[in-house]
Amino acid sequence: MANVIQAVYLVAALLFVLGLRSMSSPRHARRGIIIAGVGMLVATVFTFFTKDLTNYALMLIAIAVGAAFAWVAARRVKMTAMPQMVAIYNGMGGGAAAAIAADELLRTYLKGGVGPSTSIAVLAVLGALIGGVSFSGSLIAFAKLQDLIKRSFLFPGQNVLNTLVLLGAASTGVLVVLEQLGIAATGGNLMLVVFFVLAIAYGVLMTLPIGGADMPVVISMYNAFTGLAVGFEGYVLHNAALIVAGTVVGAAGTLLTQLMARAMNRSVANVLFAGFGATSGQQIEGEVAGSLKPIDPDDAAVTMLYSNRVIVVPGYGMAVAQAQHKVWELAQALEQRGVEVKFAIHPVAGRMPGHMNVLLAEAGVPYDKIFDLEEINGEFPTTDSALVIGANDVVNPAARDEPSSPIYGMPILDVDKARNVFVIKRGRGAGFAGIENRLFYGDETRMLYGDGQEMAAKLVQGVKKV
Repeated sequence: MANVIQAVYLVAALLFVLGLRSMSSPRHARRGIIIAGVGMLVATVFTFFTKDLTNYALMLIAIAVGAAFAWVAARRVKMTAMPQMVAIYNGMGGGAAAAIAADELLRTYLKGGVGPSTSIAVLAVLGALIGGVSFSGSLIAFAKLQDLIKRSFLFPGQNVLNTLVLLGAASTGVLVVLEQLGIAATGGNLMLVVFFVLAIAYGVLMTLPIGGADMPVVISMYNAFTGLAVGFEGYVLHNAALIVAGTVVGAAGTLLTQLMARAMNRSVANVLFAGFGATSGQQIEGEVAGSLKPIDPDDAAVTMLYSNRVIVVPGYGMAVAQAQHKVWELAQALEQRGVEVKFAIHPVAGRMPGHMNVLLAEAGVPYDKIFDLEEINGEFPTTDSALVIGANDVVNPAARDEPSSPIYGMPILDVDKARNVFVIKRGRGAGFAGIENRLFYGDETRMLYGDGQEMAAKLVQGVKKV
């Protein structure tokens, strides 16, 4: 039976890979989720046939409670709250990996004597360290996204303290391994507790100073951490499904983290240790030439109505205002009058990778109308009107042609090259980089101040009145 279970685990792992591959495209993401879900179900069911497995009742109760909670939460969560849901669930994965490691390491202390082999002991401790960091860091990310923590915590010597805590966790991890191997007595259960406390503390300290605008990178990084932790614990348990699934998720999360950081022209280290993104509202640059020019919604609607092409650029402000449905209604109203409408998505728009895509899909926007930066940028010079709702730094021309700007070099959407630009913005504050947006002061730009949903509704009314 053991060989059958391992064969089933390999099939489940294959389903995980196929599911992840399908998730690479919005068109096939739903199918990919179903495929990966089937793989998880198969792996879970066959695990119950493992030899010498006990506590069936507790496992079934845990599965029932977890499944019921997840079902209710997933059905009720708003699409605008999807980033924090992803963060908290990812944290649970890291916590589960750390718990598995704790169970395996405790076996040695409970039964006495020498524990597992060197490789198993090292991988268990590594998985526990990475899983613990992912668990606590994801919880802090969730709290920030949920506005339970409303500011970032920065203080002198913070990176030094974080480094000392990490070194402390690594050092106690080494001592735990030595005791597991019977090489030295280093404190038993107490040292294991200290190790986990330091690992969890490091996740908290590392995430507290990071600004909310950097959460796409942070979430994808912790996703990679969880995958690596699960992969390591798969080796500890000799579970092929966990090894493959964890490795694939870890690799995918690592690549995504690098891509997200590159989209902001920053290194991952800069995101984690510079405190960049925690300075929202603080003016870094000097004053921008020109002035902000408000416009009446009806006038903006008429201009868009008589355009051949309109490109909509959504950002986090659209998510906060829950304006995606009204924006799509506006697009449909324009299309009914013969206007071509497209949506342009920047890689780091929103609070998680693909956040804007999820919101637009939830509103019913067809996938063939949504384009990423590389696909759409060449069309702005021939676009009559661009509508920016809730996006800021990702459309700031300073990133393209001002070497002194903090965001210089970050790829942006070339909205300023459109003939007319309309910006829906709640107020006059700067973006997460703390600098004024030159786009807003351009001769071609007009500002629509107000709540995103209400302003989009007024634009819809303006189009329908003509």
